[in-house]
Amino acid sequence: MGNHKKSKKIRRVYDCHTNRRRFVCKSINDITIIAPPVVSVVPAIRRYFYIPEANMNLASGATISSNLFTDDNGNQVIDFMNFSPNGYANLYINGVIQEGGLYTVNTKSLTIAPVNSTISAKTPIVVELLTFSTSVS
Repeated sequence: MGNHKKSKKIRRVYDCHTNRRRFVCKSINDITIIAPPVVSVVPAIRRYFYIPEANMNLASGATISSNLFTDDNGNQVIDFMNFSPNGYANLYINGVIQEGGLYTVNTKSLTIAPVNSTISAKTPIVVELLTFSTSVS
């Protein structure tokens, strides 16, 4: 407790001049130390896979329904995991991560913005969704 005298006791006081709480010590023997809670950040990660059977011309953009994708276990997906507001999405085409402004993802679909390009048939498309929550114990 540094500069505090042994005969002081801790008391919480509100300082009107700084609009902050401060502590005043009155007796070091009456201090009870309380352990702070443990806060853990818990990630949830899901990957979804799609391999188009035909070439995809992206001149007008493209929307791919979530039910065309499979998950890490090879099961068909009904909806993508909801990752908002505490998460983000990554898109990989043929193993290459794509820039964020090129696509949007919601629970029902992946939408790729119009670009002068084509995704060739049999090219893997992977959507990776990450979300974070907290746990206090």
